[in-house]
Formats: sequence, C-alpha cells, structure tokens
Amino acid sequence: MTPAAPQVATEPAAPVFWRVLHAAHELESRLEAALAKVELSMAKAGLLRILADAGGAMALSELAEHSKCVRSNITQLVDRLETDGLVRRVADASDRRIRRAALTPAGRKAHQQATRIFAAREREVADALSHAETAALTKTLGRLAS
Repeated sequence: MTPAAPQVATEPAAPVFWRVLHAAHELESRLEAALAKVELSMAKAGLLRILADAGGAMALSELAEHSKCVRSNITQLVDRLETDGLVRRVADASDRRIRRAALTPAGRKAHQQATRIFAAREREVADALSHAETAALTKTLGRLAS
C-alpha cells in the first residue's frame, strides 16, 4: 500500500499563510525566469531601478540604504553589474574616498527592459483577477505587510 501524499499548499484546505507564501514564490519564480531572458535578476533589476530613479551616480552606502541591504552585498552586486557593463564606478567630486555607481547606456537599456518585464507580469496578475478581487487583495496584503 502506498502512503498518502502530503497535503500541498495549493489545495483549498491549506492554511492561508502557506498559500500566500506559495503564491509569492510562484510569482517571484516567473519574474526571475522572465528577467533571466535578458540576463538580469530581481536584485540586479532592483539596483538598476534605484540608480535610474536617482537620476545620477549614488554612493554605495546610499544604494545599500535604499535597497535595505548590507554594504558588502551591494558591493558584490555592483561588481557584477560593472562586469556586465551596466554600471560604472565614478569618483565622488567632493570626497575622493567615496566611490559612486552610475548607470551606463547599457544599464539604462537594461533598466527599460526590466521595467517592461515587471509591467508585463503586473498585467498578468491583474488580468487573472477581477477589479473587486484586486482591490480586496491589495487591501489585505497591505494589512499583512504592515
């Protein structure tokens, strides 16, 4: 006799916490797969967005603060972006000890690609829900995240 398979998080009886985590993981996996097609990750796309929104070069410490990440991780991520030709390091005009990260033209293009990918995934989610469901989910997730 074969043992019964364990209940998975997608079954209707599954606790809501696990269903939310499963849905978030699935959406994140789809987004990562779409970004991978343009040789980006969510982390890289996030840093490109911060730099694009800043409109200029930012100190690595500022990037760490904006991304809520430790500076050593930001340094490694900027290293990878620099290797990819998407970011370049520049000297700070007022303090030569400070290095800033700036988007390259290729980085601006990659940011635009990532923005289109995020928008497409957003439309997929919106298309799967009614207006009322979207409003209720937005309100509920806002309460959960606060």
